[in-house]
Amino acid sequence: MKIRADKQIIESILINLQPFLEKKDASQITSHIYFETAEEKCIVRGTDQEIGLEIVTDQFQIDHPGSFTANGRKLLDIVRILKEDEIILELFDNFLLIKQKHSKFKLPVFDPQSYPHFPTIDEKPRITLDSLNLIKNLKKITPAIDTNNPKYELNGALVNIKRDHTDLVGTDTRRLAIATIPNDSPEELSLILPKKAILEIQKLFLDRIEMYYDETTLIVKNENYFFFTRLINGKFPDYERIIPQSLKYQITLPKREMLDAIRMITTISHDIRITFLSDAVLFNSLSSDNVEAKTEIELHTGISDKFEISFNSKYLLDFLAQIDHDQFTMGLNESTLPFLVKDENFITIIMPIIA
Repeated sequence: MKIRADKQIIESILINLQPFLEKKDASQITSHIYFETAEEKCIVRGTDQEIGLEIVTDQFQIDHPGSFTANGRKLLDIVRILKEDEIILELFDNFLLIKQKHSKFKLPVFDPQSYPHFPTIDEKPRITLDSLNLIKNLKKITPAIDTNNPKYELNGALVNIKRDHTDLVGTDTRRLAIATIPNDSPEELSLILPKKAILEIQKLFLDRIEMYYDETTLIVKNENYFFFTRLINGKFPDYERIIPQSLKYQITLPKREMLDAIRMITTISHDIRITFLSDAVLFNSLSSDNVEAKTEIELHTGISDKFEISFNSKYLLDFLAQIDHDQFTMGLNESTLPFLVKDENFITIIMPIIA
Protein backbone atom coordinates (compact mmCIF):
# COMPACT_ATOMS: atom_id res chain seq x y z
CA MET A 1 0.00 0.00 0.00
CA LYS A 2 1.22 3.49 -0.80
CA ILE A 3 -0.68 6.75 -0.26
CA ARG A 4 0.33 10.40 -0.13
CA ALA A 5 -1.15 13.71 1.03
CA ASP A 6 -0.13 17.14 2.28
CA LYS A 7 1.11 17.29 5.86
CA GLN A 8 -1.83 19.44 6.96
CA ILE A 9 -4.37 16.84 5.85
CA ILE A 10 -2.61 13.89 7.52
CA GLU A 11 -1.92 15.82 10.70
CA SER A 12 -5.53 16.97 11.06
CA ILE A 13 -6.85 13.39 10.70
CA LEU A 14 -4.33 12.02 13.20
CA ILE A 15 -5.18 14.73 15.75
CA ASN A 16 -8.90 13.97 15.49
CA LEU A 17 -8.25 10.28 16.14
CA GLN A 18 -5.99 10.64 19.21
CA PRO A 19 -8.81 10.62 21.82
CA PHE A 20 -10.00 7.26 20.48
CA LEU A 21 -6.74 5.35 20.99
CA GLU A 22 -5.45 3.12 23.77
CA LYS A 23 -2.89 5.27 25.60
CA LYS A 24 -1.45 3.02 28.30
CA ASP A 25 -0.32 -0.07 26.38
CA ALA A 26 1.40 0.48 23.02
CA SER A 27 1.50 -3.29 22.46
CA GLN A 28 -2.27 -3.30 21.93
CA ILE A 29 -3.58 -2.95 18.39
CA THR A 30 -6.03 -0.37 19.74
CA SER A 31 -3.07 2.00 20.17
CA HIS A 32 -2.82 1.91 16.36
CA ILE A 33 -4.64 3.84 13.67
CA TYR A 34 -6.04 1.82 10.77
CA PHE A 35 -5.75 2.97 7.14
CA GLU A 36 -7.59 1.39 4.21
CA THR A 37 -8.23 2.43 0.62
CA ALA A 38 -11.67 2.02 -0.91
CA GLU A 39 -12.27 3.10 -4.51
CA GLU A 40 -10.92 6.66 -4.69
CA LYS A 41 -11.13 7.31 -0.95
CA CYS A 42 -9.14 6.53 2.17
CA ILE A 43 -10.79 5.23 5.36
CA VAL A 44 -8.96 5.99 8.62
CA ARG A 45 -10.06 4.56 11.98
CA GLY A 46 -9.19 4.74 15.65
CA THR A 47 -10.83 2.91 18.55
CA ASP A 48 -10.18 1.69 22.09
CA GLN A 49 -13.29 -0.51 21.65
CA GLU A 50 -15.33 1.70 23.99
CA ILE A 51 -15.42 4.61 21.58
CA GLY A 52 -14.40 4.85 17.93
CA LEU A 53 -14.14 7.19 14.96
CA GLU A 54 -13.93 6.52 11.23
CA ILE A 55 -12.94 9.32 8.85
CA VAL A 56 -13.53 9.01 5.11
CA THR A 57 -11.50 11.34 2.90
CA ASP A 58 -10.76 11.77 -0.80
CA GLN A 59 -7.75 14.01 -0.12
CA PHE A 60 -5.16 11.23 -0.35
CA GLN A 61 -3.54 10.26 -3.61
CA ILE A 62 -3.64 6.45 -3.78
CA ASP A 63 -0.59 5.00 -5.57
CA HIS A 64 -1.19 1.41 -4.45
CA PRO A 65 -4.37 0.25 -2.64
CA GLY A 66 -4.36 -1.80 0.53
CA SER A 67 -4.45 -1.41 4.31
CA PHE A 68 -2.08 -1.01 7.27
CA THR A 69 -1.96 0.02 10.91
CA ALA A 70 0.55 2.19 12.78
CA ASN A 71 0.92 3.51 16.31
CA GLY A 72 -1.23 6.64 16.33
CA ARG A 73 0.80 8.62 18.84
CA LYS A 74 4.17 7.96 17.19
CA LEU A 75 2.83 8.57 13.70
CA LEU A 76 1.47 11.96 14.76
CA ASP A 77 4.80 12.87 16.43
CA ILE A 78 6.63 12.09 13.18
CA VAL A 79 4.20 14.00 10.97
CA ARG A 80 4.40 17.03 13.26
CA ILE A 81 8.16 17.42 12.88
CA LEU A 82 8.07 17.18 9.07
CA LYS A 83 7.82 20.23 6.83
CA GLU A 84 4.70 21.67 5.25
CA ASP A 85 4.86 19.51 2.15
CA GLU A 86 3.63 16.20 0.77
CA ILE A 87 4.15 13.11 2.94
CA ILE A 88 4.23 9.54 1.62
CA LEU A 89 2.97 6.61 3.70
CA GLU A 90 4.13 3.28 2.27
CA LEU A 91 3.90 -0.29 3.54
CA PHE A 92 7.18 -2.16 2.96
CA ASP A 93 8.46 -5.42 4.52
CA ASN A 94 5.93 -5.32 7.40
CA PHE A 95 6.92 -1.77 8.29
CA LEU A 96 5.32 1.56 7.55
CA LEU A 97 7.66 4.02 5.87
CA ILE A 98 6.94 7.72 6.38
CA LYS A 99 8.81 9.71 3.74
CA GLN A 100 9.26 13.34 2.80
CA LYS A 101 12.05 14.26 0.38
CA HIS A 102 15.30 13.33 2.20
CA SER A 103 13.63 12.34 5.48
CA LYS A 104 12.46 8.78 6.19
CA PHE A 105 11.00 7.08 9.27
CA LYS A 106 9.99 3.49 9.91
CA LEU A 107 7.27 2.17 12.24
CA PRO A 108 6.22 -1.43 12.99
CA VAL A 109 2.71 -2.46 11.97
CA PHE A 110 0.11 -5.00 13.07
CA ASP A 111 -1.93 -7.27 10.84
CA PRO A 112 -4.75 -4.96 9.67
CA GLN A 113 -7.11 -7.96 9.60
CA SER A 114 -6.85 -8.07 13.40
CA TYR A 115 -8.07 -4.51 13.85
CA PRO A 116 -11.36 -4.33 15.82
CA HIS A 117 -14.50 -4.25 13.70
CA PHE A 118 -16.73 -1.20 13.85
CA PRO A 119 -20.49 -1.61 14.43
CA THR A 120 -22.85 -1.01 11.52
CA ILE A 121 -26.17 0.77 11.26
CA ASP A 122 -27.78 -2.27 9.66
CA GLU A 123 -31.20 -2.99 11.22
CA LYS A 124 -30.58 -0.50 14.03
CA PRO A 125 -33.42 1.90 14.92
CA ARG A 126 -32.84 5.55 14.09
CA ILE A 127 -33.25 8.29 16.68
CA THR A 128 -35.47 11.07 15.34
CA LEU A 129 -34.28 14.22 17.11
CA ASP A 130 -33.23 17.65 15.92
CA SER A 131 -29.53 16.81 15.94
CA LEU A 132 -28.25 20.40 16.07
CA ASN A 133 -30.51 21.16 19.02
CA LEU A 134 -29.35 17.97 20.72
CA ILE A 135 -25.66 18.84 20.41
CA LYS A 136 -26.23 22.43 21.52
CA ASN A 137 -28.04 21.32 24.66
CA LEU A 138 -25.66 18.47 25.49
CA LYS A 139 -23.02 21.18 25.80
CA LYS A 140 -25.10 22.94 28.47
CA ILE A 141 -25.22 19.95 30.81
CA THR A 142 -21.68 18.64 30.22
CA PRO A 143 -20.02 20.53 33.14
CA ALA A 144 -22.40 18.83 35.59
CA ILE A 145 -21.52 15.27 34.49
CA ASP A 146 -19.28 13.42 36.95
CA THR A 147 -16.03 11.76 35.84
CA ASN A 148 -14.85 9.26 38.47
CA ASN A 149 -17.98 8.40 40.40
CA PRO A 150 -18.08 4.81 41.70
CA LYS A 151 -21.69 4.76 40.49
CA TYR A 152 -20.71 4.29 36.87
CA GLU A 153 -23.99 5.59 35.45
CA LEU A 154 -23.23 9.06 36.89
CA ASN A 155 -20.17 9.33 34.64
CA GLY A 156 -22.48 9.97 31.72
CA ALA A 157 -25.55 11.93 30.68
CA LEU A 158 -29.07 10.60 30.46
CA VAL A 159 -30.85 11.14 27.13
CA ASN A 160 -34.47 10.59 28.15
CA ILE A 161 -36.63 10.69 25.00
CA LYS A 162 -40.35 11.10 25.62
CA ARG A 163 -43.23 11.50 23.18
CA ASP A 164 -43.20 15.29 23.06
CA HIS A 165 -39.84 16.29 24.57
CA THR A 166 -36.39 15.00 25.47
CA ASP A 167 -34.60 15.65 28.76
CA LEU A 168 -30.80 15.74 28.76
CA VAL A 169 -29.57 15.23 32.31
CA GLY A 170 -26.20 15.31 34.07
CA THR A 171 -25.30 15.24 37.76
CA ASP A 172 -22.28 15.02 40.05
CA THR A 173 -24.55 14.58 43.12
CA ARG A 174 -23.95 18.19 44.25
CA ARG A 175 -25.87 19.66 41.31
CA LEU A 176 -28.28 18.47 38.66
CA ALA A 177 -28.42 20.01 35.18
CA ILE A 178 -31.39 19.45 32.86
CA ALA A 179 -31.86 20.75 29.32
CA THR A 180 -35.22 20.06 27.68
CA ILE A 181 -35.76 20.05 23.92
CA PRO A 182 -39.07 19.57 22.10
CA ASN A 183 -39.56 16.60 19.80
CA ASP A 184 -42.19 14.38 18.28
CA SER A 185 -41.00 10.84 18.96
CA PRO A 186 -42.90 7.69 17.99
CA GLU A 187 -41.49 5.90 21.04
CA GLU A 188 -39.93 6.56 24.43
CA LEU A 189 -36.29 5.70 25.03
CA SER A 190 -33.56 6.26 27.65
CA LEU A 191 -29.82 6.09 26.94
CA ILE A 192 -26.80 6.94 29.12
CA LEU A 193 -23.90 8.37 27.11
CA PRO A 194 -20.37 8.47 28.60
CA LYS A 195 -18.99 11.96 29.19
CA LYS A 196 -16.01 11.29 26.93
CA ALA A 197 -18.36 10.44 24.06
CA ILE A 198 -20.39 13.60 24.62
CA LEU A 199 -17.25 15.76 24.50
CA GLU A 200 -16.13 14.17 21.24
CA ILE A 201 -19.57 14.52 19.64
CA GLN A 202 -19.47 18.25 20.41
CA LYS A 203 -16.04 18.61 18.79
CA LEU A 204 -16.73 16.54 15.69
CA PHE A 205 -20.26 17.33 14.60
CA LEU A 206 -21.25 20.85 13.67
CA ASP A 207 -23.94 20.03 11.11
CA ARG A 208 -26.79 17.59 10.59
CA ILE A 209 -26.19 14.07 11.83
CA GLU A 210 -27.87 10.68 11.79
CA MET A 211 -28.10 8.64 15.00
CA TYR A 212 -28.70 4.91 15.43
CA TYR A 213 -28.69 2.70 18.52
CA ASP A 214 -29.07 -0.73 19.98
CA GLU A 215 -28.89 -2.02 23.56
CA THR A 216 -25.13 -1.42 23.83
CA THR A 217 -24.12 1.14 21.22
CA LEU A 218 -24.90 4.60 19.87
CA ILE A 219 -23.76 5.51 16.34
CA VAL A 220 -23.52 9.10 15.13
CA LYS A 221 -22.65 9.77 11.49
CA ASN A 222 -22.55 12.32 8.72
CA GLU A 223 -20.91 12.36 5.29
CA ASN A 224 -17.32 12.32 6.59
CA TYR A 225 -17.43 10.93 10.13
CA PHE A 226 -18.71 7.66 11.58
CA PHE A 227 -18.62 7.73 15.38
CA PHE A 228 -19.67 5.09 17.88
CA THR A 229 -19.71 4.76 21.64
CA ARG A 230 -20.63 2.01 24.04
CA LEU A 231 -23.56 3.02 26.20
CA ILE A 232 -23.40 2.97 29.99
CA ASN A 233 -25.43 0.10 31.38
CA GLY A 234 -27.13 1.24 34.56
CA LYS A 235 -30.12 2.99 36.11
CA PHE A 236 -29.89 6.76 36.19
CA PRO A 237 -31.25 8.46 39.34
CA ASP A 238 -34.85 9.62 39.33
CA TYR A 239 -34.00 13.22 38.50
CA GLU A 240 -37.61 14.39 38.29
CA ARG A 241 -38.01 13.72 42.02
CA ILE A 242 -35.28 16.28 42.76
CA ILE A 243 -36.88 19.15 40.81
CA PRO A 244 -38.73 21.44 43.28
CA GLN A 245 -42.46 21.29 42.68
CA SER A 246 -43.01 24.77 44.12
CA LEU A 247 -40.81 27.76 44.94
CA LYS A 248 -41.10 30.26 47.77
CA TYR A 249 -39.15 32.96 45.92
CA GLN A 250 -38.39 33.51 42.23
CA ILE A 251 -35.92 36.30 41.53
CA THR A 252 -34.82 37.61 38.15
CA LEU A 253 -31.09 38.35 38.25
CA PRO A 254 -28.71 40.12 35.83
CA LYS A 255 -26.14 37.76 34.38
CA ARG A 256 -23.23 40.19 33.94
CA GLU A 257 -23.48 41.78 37.41
CA MET A 258 -23.79 38.37 39.05
CA LEU A 259 -20.76 37.07 37.16
CA ASP A 260 -18.65 40.06 38.15
CA ALA A 261 -19.64 39.85 41.81
CA ILE A 262 -19.06 36.08 42.10
CA ARG A 263 -15.69 36.25 40.35
CA MET A 264 -14.60 38.97 42.76
CA ILE A 265 -15.44 36.76 45.74
CA THR A 266 -13.68 33.71 44.26
CA THR A 267 -10.32 35.48 44.54
CA ILE A 268 -10.65 34.53 48.22
CA SER A 269 -12.94 31.50 48.26
CA HIS A 270 -15.01 29.38 45.88
CA ASP A 271 -17.54 28.84 48.66
CA ILE A 272 -19.75 31.90 48.92
CA ARG A 273 -22.78 33.17 50.78
CA ILE A 274 -25.40 35.25 48.99
CA THR A 275 -27.80 37.35 51.06
CA PHE A 276 -30.98 38.66 49.46
CA LEU A 277 -32.43 41.85 50.87
CA SER A 278 -35.42 43.72 49.50
CA ASP A 279 -33.23 46.19 47.59
CA ALA A 280 -29.80 44.52 47.33
CA VAL A 281 -27.92 41.25 46.89
CA LEU A 282 -24.87 40.81 49.14
CA PHE A 283 -21.94 38.49 48.40
CA ASN A 284 -19.54 37.18 51.07
CA SER A 285 -16.67 34.72 50.95
CA LEU A 286 -16.74 31.65 53.18
CA SER A 287 -13.19 31.21 54.41
CA SER A 288 -11.58 30.15 57.68
CA ASP A 289 -8.26 31.89 56.97
CA ASN A 290 -9.19 35.27 58.46
CA VAL A 291 -9.46 36.70 54.94
CA GLU A 292 -12.66 38.10 53.57
CA ALA A 293 -14.22 39.34 50.36
CA LYS A 294 -17.47 41.28 50.13
CA THR A 295 -19.42 43.02 47.40
CA GLU A 296 -23.03 43.80 46.56
CA ILE A 297 -25.33 44.81 43.74
CA GLU A 298 -28.38 47.03 44.03
CA LEU A 299 -31.47 45.17 42.92
CA HIS A 300 -35.15 45.02 43.80
CA THR A 301 -35.59 41.36 44.77
CA GLY A 302 -39.19 41.31 46.00
CA ILE A 303 -38.01 39.57 49.20
CA SER A 304 -39.18 41.33 52.34
CA ASP A 305 -37.28 39.16 54.84
CA LYS A 306 -33.53 38.59 54.63
CA PHE A 307 -32.69 35.28 52.90
CA GLU A 308 -29.21 33.68 52.94
CA ILE A 309 -27.85 30.72 51.01
CA SER A 310 -24.30 29.31 50.81
CA PHE A 311 -22.91 27.18 47.97
CA ASN A 312 -19.93 26.37 45.77
CA SER A 313 -19.72 29.19 43.24
CA LYS A 314 -18.37 26.89 40.50
CA TYR A 315 -21.83 25.39 40.01
CA LEU A 316 -23.47 28.74 39.36
CA LEU A 317 -20.57 29.93 37.18
CA ASP A 318 -20.87 26.78 35.05
CA PHE A 319 -24.57 27.50 34.57
CA LEU A 320 -23.97 31.14 33.64
CA ALA A 321 -21.29 30.14 31.11
CA GLN A 322 -23.91 28.17 29.15
CA ILE A 323 -26.67 30.78 28.85
CA ASP A 324 -27.01 33.50 26.22
CA HIS A 325 -29.58 35.80 27.80
CA ASP A 326 -28.82 38.86 29.95
CA GLN A 327 -31.02 37.63 32.79
CA PHE A 328 -31.85 34.36 34.50
CA THR A 329 -34.18 33.19 37.26
CA MET A 330 -33.19 31.89 40.68
CA GLY A 331 -35.79 29.86 42.59
CA LEU A 332 -35.47 29.49 46.38
CA ASN A 333 -37.31 27.68 49.17
CA GLU A 334 -35.24 27.36 52.35
CA SER A 335 -31.54 28.01 52.96
CA THR A 336 -31.01 24.30 53.72
CA LEU A 337 -32.80 23.07 50.59
CA PRO A 338 -31.52 22.85 46.99
CA PHE A 339 -32.13 25.96 44.91
CA LEU A 340 -32.78 26.33 41.20
CA VAL A 341 -31.39 28.54 38.46
CA LYS A 342 -33.15 28.65 35.10
CA ASP A 343 -32.80 30.05 31.60
CA GLU A 344 -35.65 29.03 29.30
CA ASN A 345 -35.24 25.27 28.68
CA PHE A 346 -32.15 24.86 30.88
CA ILE A 347 -32.13 24.49 34.65
CA THR A 348 -29.53 23.60 37.25
CA ILE A 349 -30.44 22.53 40.77
CA ILE A 350 -27.66 23.19 43.28
CA MET A 351 -27.15 21.74 46.76
CA PRO A 352 -26.37 24.41 49.37
CA ILE A 353 -23.54 24.30 51.90
CA ILE A 354 -25.09 23.76 55.29
CA ALA A 355 -23.09 25.13 58.21
